[in-house]
Parts: sequence; structure tokens; C-alpha cells
Amino acid sequence: MDTTPLRDAYRALLDAAATVAGSAGPDLLPPAGEWDADQILAHVSLVTATTVAAVSAVASGARTTYDNRLALDTWTIDRTVALAGGNAGLRERVRLQGDALCTLGGPALGEPELDTPVPTVLLSHGTLLVDQPLSLRDLLTGLAETELPGHTKQLLALLPDGASSPAAPRSAGA
Repeated sequence: MDTTPLRDAYRALLDAAATVAGSAGPDLLPPAGEWDADQILAHVSLVTATTVAAVSAVASGARTTYDNRLALDTWTIDRTVALAGGNAGLRERVRLQGDALCTLGGPALGEPELDTPVPTVLLSHGTLLVDQPLSLRDLLTGLAETELPGHTKQLLALLPDGASSPAAPRSAGA
């Protein structure tokens, strides 16, 4: 599996996180009910760790499931922020986890492994999005095409009006 889109999605997210972290002014406050930059990064770290665990289980021949509910838990998100030491630590954690996932999810897996069905539960804002098996390939593709870009936009939305945003991510063909 070509993990270039996944690497690009992590790069864009981390560029956005660095832009937000370097933005002038006091705390960038999210709209009511939304996460701040640290909480977004902690959530991404938890989602990535869950994905690494699923990929590792499939690669070892074990049965696995994929459930993002723990990555939505406020206490767990806050603990992840504290354990990582804040924004800079979270960005480094997500970078390293993304690198590991791209390595494991690419050349380390064959087509049969990527096609392995994984019972999946995905929620967003309290709404059930998925409750059915998805292939490991679909989980990785969804992370690259939907999850990470969505959180990149969420980070950039924290910037004050008129603040510069990072360059658009480069595609594999650019």
C-alpha cells in the first residue's frame, strides 16, 4: 500500500499545528463545545495509537477490533496532553506515531492483510458513523482522506482572522 497520502496528511496536520502554536496572541480559544489545539492533537495521537495497534495485530495474525470511543473521552484526552507535556510534546508524539503507522501500514503488509475485515465502531460528536467491519486498508485510507484533513481544518479554524495558514499539502504527483 502506498502510504504517501497518509504521510502527506500527517505532514499537513503537523504544519497546521505548528502554525497554530506559533500564532501571535494569547490562547486561541475554540468555539464553545470544540477542542483546543492540544485536545485535537491528543485525540489524533489516540486515534493513531489505536490504528497502530490494529495494524500490528493484523500483521501478527491476531484478531482485532477498531473503536475510536476512547479517543473521544475527555479524561483520556486531558491525560494524554499531560503525559506528552503539552503542545510541542504532542506534535512530536503524533509525528513519531504517524511515521510508525506509515512504515507498518505500507511495505510491511501484504494485500491479504490490508483486506482483512476489522470490526469497527466510529463515533463523531456523539453520532455513530460506522458499526460494521471495515478492511484495514479502508481504516488507513479513511485516516488519510477524512480524519486527519478534518482535524487539520479544525486546527486552522483556531487561527485569528487574517493569520497565515501553512501551504497546501503536496500531492504524490507534485
